Amino acid sequence: MTRTLVGKVASLWRYPVKSMLGERLEAVTIAPTGVLGDRAYALWDCQTQRIASAKNPHKWAKLLQFQATFVETPQLQESMPPVSLVLPDGSQCVSNRQNIDAILSQAVGRDVQLLAAAPETPSLDQYWPDLEGAAHRDTITQLFMPAGTFFDSCPIHAITTATLARLQELYPEGEFAPARFRPNMLIEPTDTHSSFVENDWVGSQMTIGDEVTLSIDTACPRCVVTTVAQSDLPIDLNILRTTARHNNSIAGIRASVVRSGSIRCGDLIWLD
Repeated sequence: MTRTLVGKVASLWRYPVKSMLGERLEAVTIAPTGVLGDRAYALWDCQTQRIASAKNPHKWAKLLQFQATFVETPQLQESMPPVSLVLPDGSQCVSNRQNIDAILSQAVGRDVQLLAAAPETPSLDQYWPDLEGAAHRDTITQLFMPAGTFFDSCPIHAITTATLARLQELYPEGEFAPARFRPNMLIEPTDTHSSFVENDWVGSQMTIGDEVTLSIDTACPRCVVTTVAQSDLPIDLNILRTTARHNNSIAGIRASVVRSGSIRCGDLIWLD
């Protein structure tokens, strides 16, 4: 089988709590279910009986002002460790605190519970902004998530530096920081001249370093989360508008695990 070198791992991220800011890491463990510890926790909206997600920023944009980090590194075949949370007001707490649900409910302004295991049939609300050509405009739909997970779709998301650079060229006033796109892996491709190079990888298998193989299942359609303010990034609907206009709202790829192991920043990446 022919292998083609397509790039290397530029950076890695894990998001312990769905829709909160996560951790940038030098190495991650890839379990059969994805990056170990990724989206291990989520908030449950007690009123709607759905998972809280910044995909509906009218309710949950504030989640992107929370920072979540594990208090210790997750290990295979062990329970997930607690997470340390920095709230929007700068205060801190740990997820195993007895009154954590009350603390988080007050911080987000809604009655929520912190879940460490997903319901059998989880779902969330997704807001579609009023963009020309979109299938839904200025409306909210229900997104059903993979059973027993806090993922929107496939467990691993990657994007290339070339795609972000191309979007930046198309909209120079915007800030196309990787954080807006919430990838698990940022890839520096060998082909830096093609626009949206990872579009052509869909349907292939990706080998990373010496251990890990991923199936590249789909391209990644972008949503309103890319436009929401977080850290020092301002709200900017033109981030999504640019992606929609020039690449049919696609930026990045979604993958599932074929072979588990560890990956590190700098690992080479091949397509099989």
